[in-house]
Amino acid sequence: MADLDHDIGGASPRSSLRPHLTLTARLNTAALDSRRGVIRLHPEAIAALGIREWDAVSLTGSRTTAAVVGTAPSGTPTGTALLDDVTLSNAGLREDAAVLVAPVTVYGARSVTLSGSKLATQSISAATLRQALLGKVMTVGDTVSLLPRDLGPGTSTSEASAALASSVGITWTSELLTVTGVDPAGPVSVQPNSLVSWGAMPAGTAPAPPRDTGRPVLTTSAESRASAIDFDDLKGSHLQAGRLTEWLKLALDQPDLLEKLGARANLGVLVSGPAGVGKATMVRTVCGGRRLVELDGPEVGSLRAEDRLANVKSAVATVRNGGGVLLVTDIDALLPVPADPVATLILAELRSAVGTKGVAFVATSAVPDTVDARLRAPDLCDRELGLSLPDGTVRRQLLEVLLRDVPADDLDLAEIAERTPGFVVADLCALVREAALRAAARASENGEAPALRQEDLTGALGVIRPLSRSATEEVSVGSVTLDDVGDMAETKQALTEAVLWPLQHPDTFARLGVQPPRGVLLYGPPGCGKTFVVRALASSGRLSVHAVKGAELMDKWVGSSEKAVRELFGRARDSAPSLIFLDEIDALAPRRGQSFDSGVTDRVVAAMLTELDGIEPLHDVVVLGATNRPDLIDPALLRPGRLERLVFVEPPDAEARAQILGTAGKSVPLADDVDLASLAADLEGYSAADCVALLREAALTAMRRSIDAADVTAADVARARETVRPSLDPQQVESLRAFASAR
Repeated sequence: MADLDHDIGGASPRSSLRPHLTLTARLNTAALDSRRGVIRLHPEAIAALGIREWDAVSLTGSRTTAAVVGTAPSGTPTGTALLDDVTLSNAGLREDAAVLVAPVTVYGARSVTLSGSKLATQSISAATLRQALLGKVMTVGDTVSLLPRDLGPGTSTSEASAALASSVGITWTSELLTVTGVDPAGPVSVQPNSLVSWGAMPAGTAPAPPRDTGRPVLTTSAESRASAIDFDDLKGSHLQAGRLTEWLKLALDQPDLLEKLGARANLGVLVSGPAGVGKATMVRTVCGGRRLVELDGPEVGSLRAEDRLANVKSAVATVRNGGGVLLVTDIDALLPVPADPVATLILAELRSAVGTKGVAFVATSAVPDTVDARLRAPDLCDRELGLSLPDGTVRRQLLEVLLRDVPADDLDLAEIAERTPGFVVADLCALVREAALRAAARASENGEAPALRQEDLTGALGVIRPLSRSATEEVSVGSVTLDDVGDMAETKQALTEAVLWPLQHPDTFARLGVQPPRGVLLYGPPGCGKTFVVRALASSGRLSVHAVKGAELMDKWVGSSEKAVRELFGRARDSAPSLIFLDEIDALAPRRGQSFDSGVTDRVVAAMLTELDGIEPLHDVVVLGATNRPDLIDPALLRPGRLERLVFVEPPDAEARAQILGTAGKSVPLADDVDLASLAADLEGYSAADCVALLREAALTAMRRSIDAADVTAADVARARETVRPSLDPQQVESLRAFASAR
């Protein structure tokens, strides 16, 4: 890629290690991308940046902004970046100017405020605004359009377009808004639970409600039924839906039965479960034949205290006047912890609704631990329903429902279900949409009838990340499995027994009455392939991997490190079957009582021990630690029930080094005089990483010899050995072997 200018450097220390490309900015004239916040790059440029399609990048011209990356049409020059007019303006660029493109970390927005025309601010509700901006990446000062991104995963649907058209007419397509505030600072993406609102109004004025209703955020039963589905299509939640149906029947239709038995007929239910699992959809389906009044928690929670209370009062008055069900979605945004003073008044209003005959109250939350504890009082939400992550069988059933009316060619949905651990309904919808975009692009190009193929779904898997891992980095698994790892036979067998067998043969463990191991510790000298074998293990077991380096969990604030540990294990439970990979675990869990950090590491070790064998069990979650100093780890972490399986990763012997060189040399044109077997026998003290580095240095030596060199000779390898020296410390290796023999 001669026309790509690599620039290792950046504006901040965090970005200094990330690749940068200096490209030529061109105006994207495609109507499909018009003002949607998407930058189109050549596939080679995307690969050079080390990102995937639909990841985010920063764009630096006279100012810095961010956008989502899509693949450029065929024929686009490698060094060209296609930007729409709004994105060009946000970056302060003119056409044909140089733009600096770099990967950027984007966080899900907790809140976004915008300003716009008077018509837009008075006519478009916050819920519609959030739906229109869903999936867009933005920074403070950016100009954004109301055109839904509608490309790639996590994007809006036609519902946003219909709502905008009914609010402001055709002018919504040309409406431009300004981002006035984001939380957290920096580039953020609008998520389904983000608080999106209009910026502060001039003094003495207040936001006007949408012109189609007298209530800003109430949804009647007729509107709710549009988003409900058939009861039979609630795959994985039939039990919870049946219980809610029974409760509503007794409380609303047959209250006399409860009263005769001395029980009150009031009903308050808190429905919890991971984000995107279908909590609100389940409630709307169960309430399909009933009057339903709905409040959007994030939208109401973003208002001023008096406006929040006014909205709740209006909703309660509406449901009390005629009966029905009051549904508050994502109530954690309306009644968070710590509580605002107005929360007491809001709870009083909800309590009055629950106490009214013929009225039921249902609330949903993806993070019930962050909801005001008073909501669970006996006179409010005295019952709770929990929706869990769909397993492989349920995911296959959900895919069958989503693709029921889609023209398709011999789809193997069982394979897709196996490869989507941690995916909820919303993730599967995004997966199907991405696959449909690929099929539609193929049909448009070839002029054939549109039909979904298996490769469309498998290709979409490389783009879509589940909501449970949307804010975390993950190990690049790839396609290498344990079968492709030529050496480390004992290590592979131990990991297969400890990690894969419990997931692949749970019935055998149950039949024999054996609890599978909860954790494994890999220890060995640096560079011997510990991380590589973890990638292969995750690929073999179709596992979602949550990787953390030990020091990353440390925080100077009291309680923050323990909270990070709890959140790590919580994400792993939400995306099971999963693997928690703790690299450099000796830095995370050293021996207690020997640190001088105000007890931070001691508390982290205690949090780790609690998560590993605490009251809340780890189902289909395996913890795998890696270190080259096992003697520094707290002994309590290595007892049975925790990291009970200790696996020593031996340095490669001559046979293993030959296999490593053979694998690494597949892409290197080696001359006939290069004998890898004899070379491997002569590389005593070289780790796996050293062997790979040796071939890389040999190729660079050949380039120095002649930039037109066609192969790598034995002389090049010999010269490379003068530069790449063995990194294994014999004393350290013997110490590790002694530790292994003592266990």
